[in-house]
Amino acid sequence: MKRLLVFVLRILPFAYMAAIWIMSSLPDTAVIELPDRGVDRFLKESLHLVEFGILYVLFFLGALTVRGFMPLWSFVFMGVSILYGLLDEVHQSFVPYRSATVIDFVKDVIGVLAASHFLHHAYFSGKFARLGRVLQRIEERVRE
Repeated sequence: MKRLLVFVLRILPFAYMAAIWIMSSLPDTAVIELPDRGVDRFLKESLHLVEFGILYVLFFLGALTVRGFMPLWSFVFMGVSILYGLLDEVHQSFVPYRSATVIDFVKDVIGVLAASHFLHHAYFSGKFARLGRVLQRIEERVRE
């Protein structure tokens, strides 16, 4: 069971990246479209803040499965998540019915920075004690 959990935690960021790529290849109304276009647009624009933060979280959780997890890795995952956000915006610029804007990329970066702030400090510097305990429990579970 432990091996399966480790495998899932390690593969999840890459599966999520594939899901982002696929969703970015579709028109923004392909999955869901709310009746009020303004609300629909607001919610979908807000997801930029969350989407790439989740990618960082998945990389971080995958790293908990590896001995010797260092703060440097956290920064590497930040960079990878941010660069993937940039790649996603470039990709969307070539997709009909999609747009790529600098403000979307800025929202992607803010999402990664927010997620990394909480996880990095919870795990490495002891801030956010509850979150730190959750991360330690996950780490203990996958390293038993």
